[in-house]
Amino acid sequence: MTSSAPYLHQASSRTDLIDWGAQPAPLEGASHSTGRLVHKGPNNQPESGIWVCTPGRWRLAIPRDELCHFVAGRATYRSDDGEVIEVSAATVVMFPAGWAGECTVHETIRNIYMLA
Repeated sequence: MTSSAPYLHQASSRTDLIDWGAQPAPLEGASHSTGRLVHKGPNNQPESGIWVCTPGRWRLAIPRDELCHFVAGRATYRSDDGEVIEVSAATVVMFPAGWAGECTVHETIRNIYMLA
């Protein structure tokens, strides 16, 4: 059956994830990502899915507003202006477009995300 509302069951525990490769711009370690898309609209807007990442540290820049609901693991996000955001299971973060800094994954994280 086709649905007008794309969905994935068991988003916090699915194992049928796709290899998304190594995190670009590594600073320490070799973080690797897997994931699963729920939906990708025209011009990739909006995009939503599951993202899982192994430990490591890298630079990142958020191109569009991104809402993240972390359901497992532990990480630290440090913005270029010094703000520190500690995330763990049950943390929700709304990264505004243009947010830039570093991410350090301490324990493999899993997040359900939506890029606007």
